[in-house]
Amino acid sequence: MTPRQKRMWFIVAGVALVAAAVGLVLYALKNNVSLYFTPTQVFNKEAPQGRSFRIGGLVEAGSVQREKDGLNTRFNITDTVQKMPVIYKGILPDLFKEGKGVVAQGKLESDNVFHAEEVLAKHDENYMPPEAVDAIKKAEAAKAAAQPNSSSTANSSVAK
Repeated sequence: MTPRQKRMWFIVAGVALVAAAVGLVLYALKNNVSLYFTPTQVFNKEAPQGRSFRIGGLVEAGSVQREKDGLNTRFNITDTVQKMPVIYKGILPDLFKEGKGVVAQGKLESDNVFHAEEVLAKHDENYMPPEAVDAIKKAEAAKAAAQPNSSSTANSSVAK
């Protein structure tokens, strides 16, 4: 083999090793990526069944039910359009409150209940995950578009 052919083989072998390393890293990360969904997206079957993902929104007022053992908690997460029941076993963050922003990571089981493995609450009173803010704005806009505007019909009857 000529020196030029040897160099080519080393280059080809190096590229193959780098490609294999990148492939292994991407394969390992595939199982650790946690996608974010809203309750409306989960209700529309856009979220994976039986695979871990994050769901975020507001804790529905009046939905928090704590069991006597102090570890099991049931609550609903809502984006003002749909709500998703959540079961969490563990100690909730101190900032967890009804009507406040929350993100839960876990799996949607066949009973259509989200079984959370981790619950994250907002870190200050103005914070909500950007995805949750966008989802709530979209949900409120869709809700407003679906309902007839009662004030415009009242104004039109007064104008006559």
